[in-house]
Amino acid sequence: MIEVSVNVPEVREFINDIIRAPQRVFDLIRFNVQETVGHYLSYLMNAELTMFLGRRRYERKAPSGNYRNGSYERHFTLKGIGEVRVRVPRDRKGLFRSEVLPARKQYEDALREDLSLMFLSGISTRTLSLISNRLIGRAISHEEVSKANRELTEAVERWRTRDLSGEVIEYLYIDGVIFHMRMGASVEKVSVLVAIGVTQGKHRKVLGLQSGDKESAGNWREFFKDLKARGLQSEPVILGIMDGLAGLEKVFKEEFPNAQVQRCQVHVAKNVLAKVPRKFKEAVADDMRSIFYASSKEKAQEFLQQFKNQWGKEVPSAVRCLENSLDACLTFFSFPKEEWISLRTTNVIERLNKEFKRRTKPMEIVAGENSCYRLLAFISLKMELHWRANPVGRVRENLPFFNQIAQKEFTQLS
Repeated sequence: MIEVSVNVPEVREFINDIIRAPQRVFDLIRFNVQETVGHYLSYLMNAELTMFLGRRRYERKAPSGNYRNGSYERHFTLKGIGEVRVRVPRDRKGLFRSEVLPARKQYEDALREDLSLMFLSGISTRTLSLISNRLIGRAISHEEVSKANRELTEAVERWRTRDLSGEVIEYLYIDGVIFHMRMGASVEKVSVLVAIGVTQGKHRKVLGLQSGDKESAGNWREFFKDLKARGLQSEPVILGIMDGLAGLEKVFKEEFPNAQVQRCQVHVAKNVLAKVPRKFKEAVADDMRSIFYASSKEKAQEFLQQFKNQWGKEVPSAVRCLENSLDACLTFFSFPKEEWISLRTTNVIERLNKEFKRRTKPMEIVAGENSCYRLLAFISLKMELHWRANPVGRVRENLPFFNQIAQKEFTQLS
């Protein structure tokens, strides 16, 4: 039997130290865990070397020409444990390679995934570098964080170019968003073309993200052709919601011949008000609102005639602007009434673009096209999770307030 002697004054002093600084006991536990894990990993690698050489330490067998050759120290960081010290065994010929801790690997994959997730969620690479020692027990440079993010590129590209043949899309929201992007040695304004599809079940999905000039009809055509090449069926698409980008409507109708076009009412209203003197803007906006939020297409045409009578002399250019765009603004009347609020404008895609801008604002400059796609893919997938609970045209049954509103005529005030 082993006798254990306890020095009571030392124990009392140790307890008093803990009372004065409770964190000390956790630091001690953490150190002991790290030391134990380091010994365990070292033991596993020694077992690996034994299997590699085919004999245990000091075991005599027919000479193979290769022997143990000491060890060297390295550090490795584990999630929830921190940085541990290990002894990596060596062989004389330098042929042994550990599978437990591969060469040049400094932390486990779970940490790399966490770093990437924190970066994609909004923490910059330099901030992650500053707080990494507190978060994971090891200081990591911003270059290492960037490298961890680059490893996501292949997965993002697979998602961005995924097969769309399994999706039956009825509506397409289309827009472009501009970023300041590093291109070689210069910083350029680069637009990314975005398409959100609405399925037959009224669920929204981000179908495409592709760099290209949003003012170019040719780029939009290539964008649509790429969507179809990936399996998007053009026949079920019956509506495209977009703003008034030059040439976009014509190209869209050519690529999706069964579809109608809904012009964003917000964009049209802005174009009209740009031609109105300041003192008339509020009154003109109120009269346009009556047209856009009329109870039927026929009622909207009546309000348009009143609008022309009211403003035809004061702001004729604004009246012509509205009149030229109105038919495309009222397409939504041909679709189910519960969907009107979602089809009137490009708010769905503008909301996504706003999230894109919010995430990239702290960066000021996006570090190239692949970096941009990584961020946008993460934001898109996050938005899709929100959209799953909010189908187009459907009000959640557990929100009676919105159910009550849904049964009434939507107006700008409500």
